[in-house]
Amino acid sequence: MKPLDARDKSMAAMNVLSGSATPTRAASPVASMASHGTIHGATNLMSHSIPNAETGTMETEYAIGELAREFDLTLRTLRFYEDKGLLRPRRIGMQRIYSRRDKARLKLIVMGKKVGFSLQDIGEMLDLYDLKDGQASQLIRARDRFIDQIGLLQAQKSDIEKAIIELERTVEVVAGMLKAKQQA
Repeated sequence: MKPLDARDKSMAAMNVLSGSATPTRAASPVASMASHGTIHGATNLMSHSIPNAETGTMETEYAIGELAREFDLTLRTLRFYEDKGLLRPRRIGMQRIYSRRDKARLKLIVMGKKVGFSLQDIGEMLDLYDLKDGQASQLIRARDRFIDQIGLLQAQKSDIEKAIIELERTVEVVAGMLKAKQQA
């Protein structure tokens, strides 16, 4: 265990004063806030950066409510994506803490849904990005899926354009029938 810094010493002093004789080191500022009662709900937590011990870089974390607002999704939707294995937030007690990686994955999920991919398709493509094989196979497979989806969307667009033309003709026919009835 690393030596206690000034922040940890003050936390240890608070623990001793509050009756907890053993100093504790929180895993992150979020854990620290949660353990000291400064977080009253996940939606109150704003994104913040914490140090990553493995890489030595700063990583941003997000609360569920923050991502829900940013992507205009419900909390239930985010929990559903987690249940489907598309997102993997950390937990501190009952709170979900999302990483930059989770946010990037969520952005891809939302984009995938907008262009008509199923969650299963999206999950498979996300899994490809998790592979460590030099990315060639994942890029080829993703490109092929995108080309297939473009073809599907173009066919749907053609069908929609034909349906609009038919509806416009029907409106003209009905308008003519209505005009004839009104003149009679």
